[in-house]
Amino acid sequence: MNALNFEGVFPILATPFDDTENLDLESFDRLVRFIGGLGVEGITILGVLGEANRLLDGERETLIRTAVAAAGSMPVIVGTSHSGTRAARELSQMAEQLGAKAVMVTPHAEAVPNEDRVVEYYKMIAAGLKIPIVAQDHPASTQVHMTTALLLRIIREVPQIASIKEEAVPTAPKIRALAAGMKDRKVPVLTGLGALYGLFDLEAGSSGFNTGFAFPEALTAMVRAARAADWKKVREIYTRFLPLIVFEQQPGVAVRKEILKLRGAIGSGTVRHPGAALQPATSNQLRMLLESLFPGQDLSRPVVV
Repeated sequence: MNALNFEGVFPILATPFDDTENLDLESFDRLVRFIGGLGVEGITILGVLGEANRLLDGERETLIRTAVAAAGSMPVIVGTSHSGTRAARELSQMAEQLGAKAVMVTPHAEAVPNEDRVVEYYKMIAAGLKIPIVAQDHPASTQVHMTTALLLRIIREVPQIASIKEEAVPTAPKIRALAAGMKDRKVPVLTGLGALYGLFDLEAGSSGFNTGFAFPEALTAMVRAARAADWKKVREIYTRFLPLIVFEQQPGVAVRKEILKLRGAIGSGTVRHPGAALQPATSNQLRMLLESLFPGQDLSRPVVV
């Protein structure tokens, strides 16, 4: 299995579309290079922010190829979750064949919840796969509530689980419980949810971020300060960016795509139907918020944190 250190910042990337909802591969290539230039440890594509559930299978393959080519030596993690275990396994194998360094997988809700089936799901995906797996715990989108005990069992029984992306609120207590429960094998726990609870998760032992916040350089600065045990600095950064973090939490992906457009990383903020577009009043609020946070700064360059 290829070694990949899941500590630091691994932003989730949006999938750019043109005004007619076709893939904008030129923007996607530019987005990968732009985010890579912000000093992150890797990128993740085809997550919730990437509108993976609205993509055709051929589009997934095209996006993986484009991301791997644009990323160069930077690791690319690919979301390969699917309601069918065989489909998730084959999507994961395709990602590996195309050069992904890891896959991110979350289980699918079943009519009768069954923890054994969740473990089987991960085991069957891992079978024949040489790259590591990030297990995503995001009940808000999956309706699958994985207990701490279940996650610890998955870590024990599936050696290719190399990280947990923790997004089940309250996140900080669960991160502490996971850290305390990992006796034989410890894996990093990464923070999601747009960094909404980032300060508290880092205090609880999170190893970094795996989320789509549109200013990952702020998250990198938080992780760096946490590693230095400079918690005053972590709180200062978190407090400064919290209004934007909260603003990004609005339903859908339109706000983040609009920020990426304003940063020059993508050409259009189009969201594929039935996703909702950004309303003009919300767009105006966003622009005022960005101006108050970054007065006079060129957002197409790394912002000063």
